[in-house]
Amino acid sequence: MTTSPDQKKTSSQHTSGMWGGRFTEATDAFVAEFTASVQFDQRFYKQDIAGSIAHATMLASVGVLTEAERDDIIQGLNTIQTEIEAGQFNWRIDLEDVHMNIEAELTKRIGITGKKLHTGRSRNDQVATDIRLYLRDEIDSTLATLKQLQMGILTLAEQHTHTIMPGFTHLQTAQPVTFSHHLLAWFEMLLRDSERLQDCRKRTNRLPLGSAALAGTTYPINRAYTAQLLGFEAVCENSLDAVSDRDFAIEFNAAAALIMMHLSRMSEELILWTSAQFKFVQIPDRFCTGSSIMPQKKNPDVPELVRGKSGRVFGDLMSLLTLMKGQPLAYNKDNQEDKEPLFDAIDTIRGCLMAFADMIPALVPNIDIMREAALRGFSTATDLADYLVKKGVAFRDAHEIVGKAVALGVAEDKDLSELTLEQLQQFSNLITQDVFDKALTLEASVSARDHIGGTAPKQVKAAIERGYVRIENLYTPAIS
Repeated sequence: MTTSPDQKKTSSQHTSGMWGGRFTEATDAFVAEFTASVQFDQRFYKQDIAGSIAHATMLASVGVLTEAERDDIIQGLNTIQTEIEAGQFNWRIDLEDVHMNIEAELTKRIGITGKKLHTGRSRNDQVATDIRLYLRDEIDSTLATLKQLQMGILTLAEQHTHTIMPGFTHLQTAQPVTFSHHLLAWFEMLLRDSERLQDCRKRTNRLPLGSAALAGTTYPINRAYTAQLLGFEAVCENSLDAVSDRDFAIEFNAAAALIMMHLSRMSEELILWTSAQFKFVQIPDRFCTGSSIMPQKKNPDVPELVRGKSGRVFGDLMSLLTLMKGQPLAYNKDNQEDKEPLFDAIDTIRGCLMAFADMIPALVPNIDIMREAALRGFSTATDLADYLVKKGVAFRDAHEIVGKAVALGVAEDKDLSELTLEQLQQFSNLITQDVFDKALTLEASVSARDHIGGTAPKQVKAAIERGYVRIENLYTPAIS
């Protein structure tokens, strides 16, 4: 069947203005909606506009645009951004994504000059630039919230360097520690998270723009100047890799998964500690909920929900890894699916960190209950063995002696400190009266571990002081 010129013109008019020349029929309405990403990638609008302003500025600097054209583009883009932020911009599904929506609106307003903006670039390098700009901003925001949480942990730790609690292995009482010492373990986890994010930021902060679709461009662009305008530390060196690389997003999601794993471990402890069986800490009511039928209930909903949300962030990481594992170079439409797992991980860790940053400094430890718990489970047994070793007993022999003493304590339902000197001397005549001061008190136990990383209160205080310094040294260069 022969198609008339008029029919061809009508068909072409119904295709997208961005690529209509090649197509002879309009995109199916369902396909247009199915392939659109503007529903979720419109959150890139600031980064897209910033990238376009930098691109236009660079094009004018090399003579591809006139200064007047550059100024018209920049003014038009700034006006569009103002309207977006005021909720007055009409996002169109038929224009597929944030980039085409903004460019089409710019062209509508300033005419043919708007069409010149896309000179020397492709949506492939444009979206790769936007996602890096966006993630860079979100990393900085996440680091700021992590710092707030870390400061809150140090503040709480300062108040409890002498608050004794049991330390656990296998969830069984092991040795006494202080509440501060335990909090500093959380601090170390989160400090590693900050280091990972800052390291990820370095690899994120490289400019893909100028790679165009996959092979670069014939225009005399200045990528170094564009990178400078956008605050990138370097340019991506290979055009094929630049448009198809999503390692930085995977790396961020891996760091996010580790953050959530740490928050989940902290949550698990808080859930245990607030139970009637432990009663170690109290979480303020504002972070808890009750039961619809049991009036006595005070549920630790924030820690429980954070523990649950860790699973979705782990899934976001797996989504990105699976997305990328089978893709040939260079860009593929698959990569439209990179954004939602990234956005979800960003949003989830932001909410969880904000909740913890508010909640952790507000925890109230039940000091007496913690101490009483540390007295149960023979937590000073190792100290008694060390006491014997210092008197010349081989450690394996000391271990056996103390094991027998513990068996007696179990039989009589007494802690080692509650046994009499005569009872202890059944197992070794090297045990003398000083054992009760040097080995079997909780205070002696924690104070005896007097080295960096140990439980001695003066070491914990020093660790807190170092923590404040480490935070300042870590964050000052990254977010300046």
